[in-house]
Amino acid sequence: MKNSLLAFLQAALLASAASAAVAQEKIVFGIALEPYPPFSFKSGKGEWSGFEPELIRAVCERLQAQCPLNEMAWDGLIPALKAQQVDVVLNSLSITPERRQVVDFSEPYFFTPALWVADSSLDVQPTPEGLKGLIIGVQGSTTHSAYAKQYFGKDSIVRYYNDQDDILADLRSGRIDIMLADQLAVEPLLDLPDNSMLASKGVAPHDPLFGEGVGAAVRKGNDALRERLNQALQALRDDGTYDAIRGRYFKADISARQ
Repeated sequence: MKNSLLAFLQAALLASAASAAVAQEKIVFGIALEPYPPFSFKSGKGEWSGFEPELIRAVCERLQAQCPLNEMAWDGLIPALKAQQVDVVLNSLSITPERRQVVDFSEPYFFTPALWVADSSLDVQPTPEGLKGLIIGVQGSTTHSAYAKQYFGKDSIVRYYNDQDDILADLRSGRIDIMLADQLAVEPLLDLPDNSMLASKGVAPHDPLFGEGVGAAVRKGNDALRERLNQALQALRDDGTYDAIRGRYFKADISARQ
């Protein structure tokens, strides 16, 4: 009887310890300070909202983990990941060969084309020849900046910005001639009264510089966490949670390659 009671107590303690370990697990996600609606932005109460913060919360619920957000500049996300200041970056980080050299990625969780936007009165073809001599605005440290530099940097001026709002402000004021940005992020902004003078100038053709889609980044070799993220994201797709979150921000099915 005594042995049975002892075994029962030991099992109970082990179960309690395991439960506490799960409850106390903390996975720190990095997020850029610069707002990037509808992917990420702060509500009036100062809380993070948007497609990706909602997706982070859903993923963390699946992982039964506490997931604080560590805010920093966009170009500091990968350095912070490598320096172990954050564990995951799920923040519109395109999967590219260059980034694969320094971090590992989950399977892509969305795809988005790149869109050229300029004043509606500007009659141009967004080709290296068509934009010769013009000023192009892009967000720095992005696939768009890499693409603009590679194909347009020789004959055009490429100007780099911290966030999309600053690019739009300079585009409206005429300080730049055209911008390149995520279609899903910038298209809804063209319907706003402040941007009524702007219009789409076409989608950029698919190019390897735009990457393989957007994935969650983890430190090199952290296969266990990467696989857990893959499983959680797949579970959210399977039970409809992903589509429910996506539907609050996008009409298009961004989970499929465009």
